Amino acid sequence: MTQIDFYVLSDATPRARALFVCRLAEKVFHLGQRSFIHFSSERDARELDELLWTFRDRSFLPHALAAAADDLPVVLGCGPEPAADCQLLINMTSAVPGFFSRFERVAEVVDADPQIRAQGRERFRFYKDRGYAVETHQL
Repeated sequence: MTQIDFYVLSDATPRARALFVCRLAEKVFHLGQRSFIHFSSERDARELDELLWTFRDRSFLPHALAAAADDLPVVLGCGPEPAADCQLLINMTSAVPGFFSRFERVAEVVDADPQIRAQGRERFRFYKDRGYAVETHQL
């Protein structure tokens, strides 16, 4: 069964949330696993694509948008289920993706913005009501 992890940030800025996602994707990459970062819009995916090139000096995280990803360790996309075979789904949308259960793990990143927090609570209830193991990490 898919393991669900909620990462709750104390910062309410979208940049803090995006930077955390970059660090999480980098950690997963160093563990030899692949991740799919799911967005609600292509614009959001492109913004994180740009940040992944610059978030840390002297680091390189192989990544691409889903249409050009092939076998890269980090895939960014929106819309339908990804073709890539990844272990971790990082959900950056307000809803639970219908394809979440095909991943070993799901990371839900919630910041201190009241709307983001409320949407996170809804997703938390969704997973718990269906019997998934959910862990919360206060950061």
